[in-house]
Amino acid sequence: MEFDFAEEQPKFLMLMYGLIAFVAVVGGLLLLLDVVPAWFARRREARLVAASASGAPLPRRPKQREGFFALFFLLPTLLLLTIGLVVPAIRTVLLSLMDSNSTSWVGLHNYGWMFADGSIVRVLINSLVWVLLVPLVATAFGLIYAVLVDRVRFEAFAKSLIFLPMAISFVGASIIWKFVYAYRGDGQEQIGLLNQIVVSLGGEPKQWLLESPLNTLLLIVIMVWIQAGFAMVVLSAAIKAIPADIIEAARLDGVSPWQMFWQITMPSIRPALIVVVVTITIATLKVFDIVRTSTNGNYETSVIANEMYNQAFRYGENGQGSALAVFLFILVIPVVIYQIRNLRQQRKG
Repeated sequence: MEFDFAEEQPKFLMLMYGLIAFVAVVGGLLLLLDVVPAWFARRREARLVAASASGAPLPRRPKQREGFFALFFLLPTLLLLTIGLVVPAIRTVLLSLMDSNSTSWVGLHNYGWMFADGSIVRVLINSLVWVLLVPLVATAFGLIYAVLVDRVRFEAFAKSLIFLPMAISFVGASIIWKFVYAYRGDGQEQIGLLNQIVVSLGGEPKQWLLESPLNTLLLIVIMVWIQAGFAMVVLSAAIKAIPADIIEAARLDGVSPWQMFWQITMPSIRPALIVVVVTITIATLKVFDIVRTSTNGNYETSVIANEMYNQAFRYGENGQGSALAVFLFILVIPVVIYQIRNLRQQRKG
């Protein structure tokens, strides 16, 4: 297949225009945020020098002007948030109330479809299983790693190996684990690690990703493998931040290692645990890449984000896809609110 540059020229022009627009907007904002504050700073410095030389009282910046400066610096962020988040969110909500062609209003019909269609109910159940298992299991493994690796001889090297999956994209991790779950027929040499272990133990190889609900659990393993390193890093830092005098006093009181863990370590790292669980929960609710790469959502493994993509972009059901997107957004809101309240309580404390 030969590449025809003339035929693809409009696409390259569109790409070039996009890059130019990006550089112009971002560069303009950076230049504006660099030049304008520097200009105001020089003016204020000149006024201070003049006032100091004349013996006059130093000028104070009015509170009204401080509010103007705050609004000036917040304006680019608010503008980008409005364009990239608020407007698309409002449009998605409106589309969820319309039919597949986005031409007529159907009210809450698309939301009722989610709970009436058996395949979509299965998708919701799968998402629930992901949210229940991934944060708890990943945090548990991260905590175990943090406790066991803490202050060992090769701590930095061990932590690097455990954290390494976080440096891999979800797609890359899914491809790696697809090789682990790979299947070949009876009598053939198995290239999948899991099937090779099963065969070595005298068992029969299986097509692991085709058997429901086992396949969903095997996909969850990929997410846990990735997120455990993140949990380990955060919790290890929290454990090291425990005051040494508290640990020393507990040891002088004859506290056992088990009591030290549950009565000293766990209460001390509770804020870090909440942050880890909340962060992994939000990431799990939005999981898409792992399911898409591993099974394409087939064999009863689909989750909300994957089904949203299928409905909107593969099947042309804009209303149903938008309803799933809105439902996913609604699920994330309570988690975010809980995290905000928790952070406020920590600041007050």
